Amino acid sequence: MIFHEFGDCTLPHIMLIHGGGNAWWNYLRQACVLARHYHVILPTLDGHGEECQTPYVSTERTADQLMDYIQQHCGGRLFALCGVSLGGQIVMELLTRKSDLTEKAIIDGSLCYPQPLMARFCIASVWLFGCLMFSKRACRFQLKLMPKLLPAKMAYPQEIQEYYLRDMPRTPRKTLYTMYRTYMAQYRLKESVGSSRAQVMYWYGEKEMKCVKNSARMFQQLLPSCRIYEAKGYGHGYLSVYLPEEWLGIAIPFFEEEAQNASGE
Repeated sequence: MIFHEFGDCTLPHIMLIHGGGNAWWNYLRQACVLARHYHVILPTLDGHGEECQTPYVSTERTADQLMDYIQQHCGGRLFALCGVSLGGQIVMELLTRKSDLTEKAIIDGSLCYPQPLMARFCIASVWLFGCLMFSKRACRFQLKLMPKLLPAKMAYPQEIQEYYLRDMPRTPRKTLYTMYRTYMAQYRLKESVGSSRAQVMYWYGEKEMKCVKNSARMFQQLLPSCRIYEAKGYGHGYLSVYLPEEWLGIAIPFFEEEAQNASGE
């Protein structure tokens, strides 16, 4: 696992964990803004991006690695921990490990209970159409098609397009098979998340699948202080992946909330 860092390392630490198939640049635009006031850490998960040759193992194994990093480089604590899709599930798992691991957490569009049929469908799709879906030519076509399928404000800037074209075609099929099997078919949120002292927001798009919305409610049952946010009109991971300004517009007030409350007392 590789870590990209932004901002002064003496500032409060924020870790942003990308989704499956992407890499650290998933949150690059958010990191550049947050780095004015925070030390921002963007991991590249095993099996992804420049770590494509290192096998991806599981949500739990990834949480082990991140816990080691947080212990060694962040004094065992973060200010905020955020993740989208697979990254959000890893955030959930980290919250079960240590009650005071982070002050704030954002989970975006993640699963916390098994969906084996979905996993089998995704694995079969990659097995049958992987070359068409993830070749360099296919990725170029996807970028050209994006403005026609999504609003203009969701278009990737040139820098992100270049990272996308570099990293997506080299993602091994084995990474995707393992990710779908562990993220979709095997992982179940542990009840120990209820001991977390973090302030948590669970985001999902209005157009998300039912299992994602059910996951948010299941998480809230175990940690009742969790707040659920539905992004109206949006699909899976839109705020984290395509709309960094809107992401920041919700996340920054959440990060600053305690300070504002304290100043109003």
